[in-house]
Amino acid sequence: MMQNDNPVVPQPGTEHPHPQGPAEAPKRRAKKNVTTENIEELGATEVPTAKTNIHVMTIIGQIEGHMVLPPQNKTTKYEHIMPQLVAIEQNPEIEGLLLLLNTVGGDVEAGLAIAEMIASMSKPSVSVVLGGGHSIGVPIATSATYSFIVESATMTIHPIRLTGLVIGAQSSFDYLEKMQDRVNKFVTVHSGISEKKWKELLYKTGELSRDIGTSVVGGDAVKMGLINGVGGVSQALAKLRELIRTSKEAGKGLRQ
Repeated sequence: MMQNDNPVVPQPGTEHPHPQGPAEAPKRRAKKNVTTENIEELGATEVPTAKTNIHVMTIIGQIEGHMVLPPQNKTTKYEHIMPQLVAIEQNPEIEGLLLLLNTVGGDVEAGLAIAEMIASMSKPSVSVVLGGGHSIGVPIATSATYSFIVESATMTIHPIRLTGLVIGAQSSFDYLEKMQDRVNKFVTVHSGISEKKWKELLYKTGELSRDIGTSVVGGDAVKMGLINGVGGVSQALAKLRELIRTSKEAGKGLRQ
């Protein structure tokens, strides 16, 4: 019997499909899935990321509360935002919060809950109103340590309105009045606007069609004391870094 010493040559197409080993296949599939998700969600193949001590949070569309809104509505769900705020407060690597707002308002109690949580955080926060910060978006904008608004943005200030079936009893109107007082108190405490001026804007007639209230644009919100300054992302980041630095220095002073 003759022994064949010739090496076995693999047939074309039978080589291992992944020269770097079978472990590379799941990695490639995972990267492909991430790229596909980025294209679908963000319209980009890659999203720039960098390790930072600042967390960016967006409040967009309509603030969804106890009632689920239709799927075609762009919403911010308060049950998603609240755990994030707790996580930010607990994470030692996050030193500041940048809040980007472009909201039409929404559920009053959900909006106030978000605003109260932001205002009660020990870490500095800066808000930027982009496009619009309407209705219950106003308390959220003022809840930050410092607030900005871009020149073209607007803020619609109006009394609380109810939708759906309302029982026409005195207790219903009393409840509505108390809820409005909660909003009024929060805004006047967390901004530089006076209660008199706030109520003047709130109940002004003739400016908004089919409603009472006021639409405030950019710099006017600053002049009235509702927002701290006019600016965008770069100004907000610069201010937030300043607040973080001040907070650190104050912490060092307490430890000494």
